Amino acid sequence: MGLVKEFKEFVTKGNVVDLAVAVVIGGAFGAIVSSLVDDVITPLLLNPALKAANAENIAQLSWGAVKYGNFLAAIIKFLVIAFVLFIIVKAINATKKKEEAAPPAGPSSTDALLMEIRDALKK
Repeated sequence: MGLVKEFKEFVTKGNVVDLAVAVVIGGAFGAIVSSLVDDVITPLLLNPALKAANAENIAQLSWGAVKYGNFLAAIIKFLVIAFVLFIIVKAINATKKKEEAAPPAGPSSTDALLMEIRDALKK
């Protein structure tokens, strides 16, 4: 019975549950980022750039049996997704820095009282 109890403690530990939640939220966030890239950024930015370079059908490029166009398309998609994530993380970090940069309003009432006592003792 000790093994079952030990397994139950392991599964219900905060770290395991937190990891499970992070995986689920990460999957959902991945779907959001993929949709942003596929449905917004690619039609607005990438497709016009590929048309200007006469490479609209980049995924269909091949050299004999080697389909290097699919590889190039995967690299471009990775770079676009990585850049979008970089911008999102940078914005989140800027928001956190603004919150951390706010100076405290002053000493707490306990600290003020202790400073008064210290000053009185010095006199």
